[in-house]
This record gives sequence, C-alpha cells and structure tokens, in this order.
Amino acid sequence: MKAVWIPKHGKPDVLELRQSPDPAPGPGEVTIRVRAAGINFADIMARQGLYPDAPSPPMVVGYEVSGVIDSVGKGVTDRSEGQRVLAMTRFGGYADAVRVGAAQTFVMPELMSFEEAAALPVTYLTAYHMLFNVFRLRAGDHVLIHQAAGGVGTAASQLCKSLGGVTSYGTASKSKHQYVRDNGCDHAIDYHCVDYVEEVRRLTDGRGVDCVLDALGGDDWKKGFSLLRPGGLLISFGWANMAKFGKRRMSHLIGEFTHLPVWTPIRLMRQNKGVAGVNMGQLWNETELSFDAFTTLLKLYEQGLIKPRVDRCYAFESAAKAHAYIEAGQNTGKVLLKP
Repeated sequence: MKAVWIPKHGKPDVLELRQSPDPAPGPGEVTIRVRAAGINFADIMARQGLYPDAPSPPMVVGYEVSGVIDSVGKGVTDRSEGQRVLAMTRFGGYADAVRVGAAQTFVMPELMSFEEAAALPVTYLTAYHMLFNVFRLRAGDHVLIHQAAGGVGTAASQLCKSLGGVTSYGTASKSKHQYVRDNGCDHAIDYHCVDYVEEVRRLTDGRGVDCVLDALGGDDWKKGFSLLRPGGLLISFGWANMAKFGKRRMSHLIGEFTHLPVWTPIRLMRQNKGVAGVNMGQLWNETELSFDAFTTLLKLYEQGLIKPRVDRCYAFESAAKAHAYIEAGQNTGKVLLKP
C-alpha cells in the first residue's frame, strides 16, 4: 500500500508518499481499497502541530474514505468483499488501503460516486450532529454559518434547507457567494467588506440568530455570542483562526489565547444563552449516534435533499498542493485525495 505521511510538523511540503505492507483485517474489521479520501481542516492543523488529538509524527492522518471492501475479518457478517462503502477512519485515511471496524462502514447508495462518498462522512456528520443533536433545529430558527463555502458550511446549509422554514446566514468571500446560495443559504455575507455582526443584526432587524456554527474561534466566539437571541446557542467546533499558512507561529498562538472569551454560568443564566463544543473525534466510540446520523443522511441523499460538493481531487503525489489550496482558503466544498 502507499500512504501520505507527515514525518514532522511544518509546511505542506513536509508531506511524503511512502509504501508499506498492506493491512490485514482483525476480528470485526474490514480492509478497504480506497478510491478517494477526504481532507479536513483538522488534517491541516495536525500537520502544523496544532491538533492535540493527532498522533505524534511520523503519522498518517485522514478521517474518511470511500472504496471497495477487499477483505473481511473474523466475525463480520453484514459486510462482504466487493461492497462499495464509505467509512470513518480515526487517522490513517490518506492511504490506498485502510483497515477499519466494520461498524464504521456504510454501504453507498447505488447512484453515489466514490468522490461524493468520501466528501460526506466528516462534514455532514459534524453538521448533522450540531444542528439536530446539540441544537435541535426546527422551523422558524435563524442560523449563522461561518465558512459557509467550506465542507461543513456546505453540509450545514443544505441540512438547514432540507428541514424547511429555517433562515440561514453564511459568511464567505464575495467570489463564493453564488456557490453559497446554490447550497441553500439565504443570506451570503462578505466578511471582507462588511462587519458580519452588524450585517446579521441588520438582516434580522436587530434580533440576532438562534444558533451560530463557529469553527473560527477567538474574537469570533465573542462576536457570535453577542448575536444570540434569548435561548440561542453558540456551537464551537474548531479554531481555524489559530492556523496561519505554512506552519505554527508562537506569537500568533499566544495572541489567540489572549482573546479567549470567558463565560461563567452566572453570565449564561442572566443572558439566557448557551455555549456548546463539538469534536467528532472524541465521539469515535459512539457508534449508535453515528449509525443513526448516517442512516438519515444517506436517506436525505437518496431523496435529493443533500449532495456533497467536490471542489477538486488531487493525486496522493500532490497532497502538498491540496493542503496549500485549503490553507489559502480557495476551496468551495470538499477537497479530496485519490490514490
């Protein structure tokens, strides 16, 4: 097998393509011949040394793949060789063969492409969990989605639209506004040209929103909290503001920590607002939660209510270019690696 390794923390050009023996499935596991692997911002931060959940270098990252089951381990009865599946991987996804628990695989709908399948697991599971398990989205709600043109932003916009009666607001560069609208977002906001806090207040007649999905962090957590209506919820699921292009910089990291907000229970009670955190990597063993979510998501796909968007695919040999492309904020939708 071949895989993309992070031998040390650093810029995109540290990524290396290496070969190693093929994995064999253990009890309850399957081996998948990978056709496409998803890239997430967590992978970028892991390469920079900013993601605490990641293994120490040398390592292979990657949380999601699609492909064909190559072999089945002892005790697996509901999966068979030749099945097309998408799967969650707790690291190791940047490879052309992966070994994963059968419970972390899901059979692909007949009309779903391998590219769509690899673009679905992390972003759609994250968006679904935030909107329906943590927040309990319902008709009439107003939701602010940061980075609305990214992978999770794309998924969240489509899921809000699928419910009906939800008004969504998405921050994105002006060049990405048509893409954001095509995914169902009602109001695209160019955060480069306007203060998104003031723009959301203007669009909502000063009332703000019921939910903020924020992977930016720092000052943006404070701004999002200020926009919440009574009963509203700020959901933090990343800290993208901590990452700068290339590699980590200590001066920048220290600056980010000095801008952290402080929310005490007393303040939350007085303002009738809430703050929640989501890290899907820490829910790896919650198989019932992921099964229920994926069952719903695949039904929504078959009904045409959601559709993963793939910006572009890179060969394993060009993984550094893929990382640099995402770091520069150029992508709309998902970026994939293909063996």
